[in-house]
Amino acid sequence: MAPGTPLVVALHGCTQTAEGYAAGSGWSQLAERRGFAVLYPEQQRSNNANLCFNWFEPGDISRDAGEALSIRQMIGHLVQSQGIDPKRIFITGLSAGGAMANVMLSTYPEIFAGGAIIGGLPYGVAGTVAEAFQRMQGRNPPTVPRLQSVLKRASNHRGPWPRISIWHGTHDQTVRARNAEQIAQQWSGVHSLAIEPTRSELIHGHRRKVWLDAKGMEAVEIYLVKGMGHGVPLATSGDRAIGRAGPHMLEAGISSTVRIAHAWNLATEADVEEAEAGGNFARREEPDAAPSTIDRALRYARSRANAASAAPDGKIAKVINDALRAAGLMR
Repeated sequence: MAPGTPLVVALHGCTQTAEGYAAGSGWSQLAERRGFAVLYPEQQRSNNANLCFNWFEPGDISRDAGEALSIRQMIGHLVQSQGIDPKRIFITGLSAGGAMANVMLSTYPEIFAGGAIIGGLPYGVAGTVAEAFQRMQGRNPPTVPRLQSVLKRASNHRGPWPRISIWHGTHDQTVRARNAEQIAQQWSGVHSLAIEPTRSELIHGHRRKVWLDAKGMEAVEIYLVKGMGHGVPLATSGDRAIGRAGPHMLEAGISSTVRIAHAWNLATEADVEEAEAGGNFARREEPDAAPSTIDRALRYARSRANAASAAPDGKIAKVINDALRAAGLMR
């Protein structure tokens, strides 16, 4: 590895592995073309039965503690041993991995030049399983001041701040798209941005919102992928396509991997055009390829909620706890 190589940290979602995420997302494929490194931390079943990163456990989402510290140490090791450029470190992830990417951006903002959160959640909005369930479904969201204050308290850093890219399917039933807007609101505070975007446009039929900072640079962006469920948006039909469609790796006619890399100056505009040259830009009503453990748990909780509401106090909490424990969201 050449000295000064950029690094992308990629965090898989629940039930996924590092190897599977690498193959599906196409990050390694693109890294080979463009000469950057990719680190794939992998959750262990001893930490979470369904291989979810523990995105809301208080002991895992604080600076210098738990899983956040473990990922930070992996990055530090590569910087020291492989000569990674410390000014060009980025992080991305899907679902629980997207939420954990936001944990890392919030608790170690001085480490990262940018981050991309796919189907994820804001930082620090849940501390119990009941709150996690509510936030995933977009219920009882924190106020904007609360979102922003919890981010500011996560570290002593006062800038500059990483650029944030947010991707979410409009038909995501596992983590509702409302969370994408809340992530943007959370990061608008430290970037001194207006709540409303500077610009809104359509890219292949998908809504993109952009917030510019005082210098006119893109500080925060959201891609709302029309008709897509819970997963990584990919364009896989062209000869130079990046990634491979599969469970939670969803053909959408737009390549989040290449567009994120382009925003980080790790890929070119030509790479974007080549990756999306298949022209498959129609609306995707595609649900998740297979019901995930989380989906089954959420359906279980919803099916039991009416019965639990007539039961003594504490029964509703037990239903939610059982569902999230089954999903690996609770230890």
